[in-house]
Amino acid sequence: MVQFSVNTTRLDPYKNFKFRVKWDNKYVAGISKVSALRRTTEVVEHRDGGDHSSSRKSPGRTKYEPITLERGVTHDPEFEQWANKVWNYANAQAGPDQRDREVALASFRKDLVIEVYNEAGQKVLAYQVFRCWVSEFQALPDLDANANAIAIQHLKLENEGWVRDLSVTEPTEQDS
Repeated sequence: MVQFSVNTTRLDPYKNFKFRVKWDNKYVAGISKVSALRRTTEVVEHRDGGDHSSSRKSPGRTKYEPITLERGVTHDPEFEQWANKVWNYANAQAGPDQRDREVALASFRKDLVIEVYNEAGQKVLAYQVFRCWVSEFQALPDLDANANAIAIQHLKLENEGWVRDLSVTEPTEQDS
């Protein structure tokens, strides 16, 4: 069975290390890890009174798991600016006359796009993720003078669903 319709001789699935994330129609710098896109549909069991002792099953509510984005700590403020739209301590301390309150209700949700690329740098998949908001922000990791590691910050994004962008089709892979 052929797994690729355009590149029929390709045997290898796409790798997980070439990707980009976009929100507000621009790519976000330095993202090194994106957690899995996962959804779960609850099972609703029911039984009619005249049925034998077995149950029937049907789909119930669908939940979309949070998505975590990670990147090295830099001077780019994108993660922190988005997290501050959900809760901004400085504005909360400024008092009731502050124009920007603790939560930016009009703009704390964003749609994002996760793009996957093949080894040649061609976009092969894209997913649109809807109505995301930051439920957890880690500005700095544990700091350890005896460690030898990159300082990583992360965002945990709640979302209300995702779909594959079917306008992104399999590109023709070229021989070099």
